[in-house]
Amino acid sequence: MGSVLPFSPLTAISPLDGRYSTRTAALAPLVSEFALIRYRVRVEIEWFLYLAALDEIDELPALDAPQQVRLRRIWEDFDVDNAEQVRSLEAQTNHDVKAVEYFVKDAVVGADEALKPHVEFVHFACTSEDINNLAYAMMMRDVRESVLLPAMNRLTRSLRDLGRPLADIPMLSRTHGQAASPTTVGKELANVVARLERQVASLRDAQILGKMNGAVGNYNAHVAAYPDVDWPARSRKFVTSLGLAFSEHTTQIEPHDYLAELFHSLIRFNQIVLDFDRDAWGYIALGYFRQRLVPGETGSSTMPHKVNPIDFENSEGNIGLANAILGHLAEKLTVSRWQRDLSDSTALRSVGSAFGHCVVAWDSALRGVGKIAVDHDRIGADIGAAWEVLAEAVQTVLRAGGGSEPYEQLKRLTRGRQLDETVYRSLLDELELSPGDRERLLRLTPREYTGLAAKLARSVFGDDP
Repeated sequence: MGSVLPFSPLTAISPLDGRYSTRTAALAPLVSEFALIRYRVRVEIEWFLYLAALDEIDELPALDAPQQVRLRRIWEDFDVDNAEQVRSLEAQTNHDVKAVEYFVKDAVVGADEALKPHVEFVHFACTSEDINNLAYAMMMRDVRESVLLPAMNRLTRSLRDLGRPLADIPMLSRTHGQAASPTTVGKELANVVARLERQVASLRDAQILGKMNGAVGNYNAHVAAYPDVDWPARSRKFVTSLGLAFSEHTTQIEPHDYLAELFHSLIRFNQIVLDFDRDAWGYIALGYFRQRLVPGETGSSTMPHKVNPIDFENSEGNIGLANAILGHLAEKLTVSRWQRDLSDSTALRSVGSAFGHCVVAWDSALRGVGKIAVDHDRIGADIGAAWEVLAEAVQTVLRAGGGSEPYEQLKRLTRGRQLDETVYRSLLDELELSPGDRERLLRLTPREYTGLAAKLARSVFGDDP
């Protein structure tokens, strides 16, 4: 049995808190255990303040502005030492939310001794999940706005910046790995940007829901204590005051469907990044993209010449981990036995790990994009030698001119062959083409056979060079 090591990035069992800790640091104040406790304290305080403002509850007097400020400071100034106090209470209660309730009660009295007779309105009519679901909902809202969307937008902007000046640069396509109708470098990057931006919008616009309706979602305790209060209306107002949408029909837990929607948006974004990672890796292998050298960096421990595409490989690996967790959470959290079981609670604690792997993956892809440059000579040589791709243009012109079995003719003449300019021009002599069509096809080169690729790219990037 080894000794217990002091915690550090070197002794952490997760690379997110170890090797990648500097890249995931922005997540810690939002999705750590400390953050969850702080959000819970915030909900407890805000619920107490909200109840105090209700005219229907005479037993809890209205609080003046200084009292409200003092109570809000409990969660606003909440620090790691406070979180340790909550953990000490949890060691006694063996219940994490009850520990928060006891901490808040003590803190309320400590902030204002006059509130001691009313302190039992802390956690009034609440089940633990009333506190938890709102804590996690605020967590999701804040991490989305502060970390996830900014990181997603940085990566998307980097691809825009890379692709915009390349809108007109012809490049040989490859379908099934084989030479295919040409495109432009910018058009292929525009495809990625358009897809990513759609998923960014999906995440940005997704509703984040919360509930505050008691043990099984029916306001049982609320009505027992104050039967004349319109509790659904009051609950809605409280939840929306936190900047959340109201979840009206629930069991003990908020059903978590919105979480699945958020996680699926991230999975889709990640899959698009993964698709790009693999394509970028392939274009580096083809020599279409060169990687800028980083002083002091080693490509291979034995082959000094190598500059490996490690950033795209790192991104790919972390996307796999992120999506595995996100996919499990999306499936797990929307299913709960009867009115509630506890399996969602332990699963939700891994949401920070999912976001951490997302952030590392996006940052790695961003680094990779920052290192690549287009090798115009290599791309030009490849497309310039692929005259066979013009067979599509020829057979389509023949179709338009009413030619007999144009596809079959071109298939017979070109399939499996690599054409050069001389063979291409001689091929045109064997076909029944009008003088105008023949002249047009004689002027056509693989570099010019890009259709509307440049225009389509600029429709995504804008017209500015």
